[in-house]
Amino acid sequence: MADVTVARFSFEGEKFEILVKPDPALEYKLGKKKDISAILVSDEIYTDSGKGTKPSTEKLLKAFKTEDQAEIAKIIMQKGDLNLTTDQRRKMIEDKKKQIVSYIAKTYVDPKTHLPHPPLRVEQAMKDGRVSVDPQKSVDEQVKDIVEKLRSIIALKSENLQLEIIIPAQYASQSYAVLKSVGSLKKEEWQNNGSLKAILEIPAAARPNVIDRLGSITKGSASVEVMQ
Repeated sequence: MADVTVARFSFEGEKFEILVKPDPALEYKLGKKKDISAILVSDEIYTDSGKGTKPSTEKLLKAFKTEDQAEIAKIIMQKGDLNLTTDQRRKMIEDKKKQIVSYIAKTYVDPKTHLPHPPLRVEQAMKDGRVSVDPQKSVDEQVKDIVEKLRSIIALKSENLQLEIIIPAQYASQSYAVLKSVGSLKKEEWQNNGSLKAILEIPAAARPNVIDRLGSITKGSASVEVMQ
């Protein structure tokens, strides 16, 4: 049925399943929904939901340390795998791909120009390289292998820059919060006139974004120089 899917959990060779509502269950898995009862089609715990077979109390206690079905369902959802519908999987893959493209564009540069590749170029390289994306794995878990596959198509290098930045006094407080959020502050000196002089380390690909953000806050009055 389209309005039912399965969540599975394995423990020492034993399989446990629950029947759940696809969209609410995905929201629960992603931390957007907290009420376990709202996602369950039934309270039953199965070893094979297709056959309707159920585990013994002994097996439940061994695997979950409880026979409370709601608590068991929570553990299955937390530690187990959710069967995604075709539409869910397609949407999650597209969302994850956008996150990966954005990460690569912000973190890696073309070693010849020391500038980031535009996201469209990264996306096209992923398409040309037939790079697959796992919707249930984090960006950090996948990006290293993806970058290695892309290197045969586009040149990618991860490098950091240190920027020497001077912010006028009237914009220093607001700009300081931005500096802390975009990179690593290696040095900060608050001048007698209230201005801020800082050395900021960032991924090389992030430089245009940092310059744009500081320019917007300070109305172009910030000084940003790449340290050699």
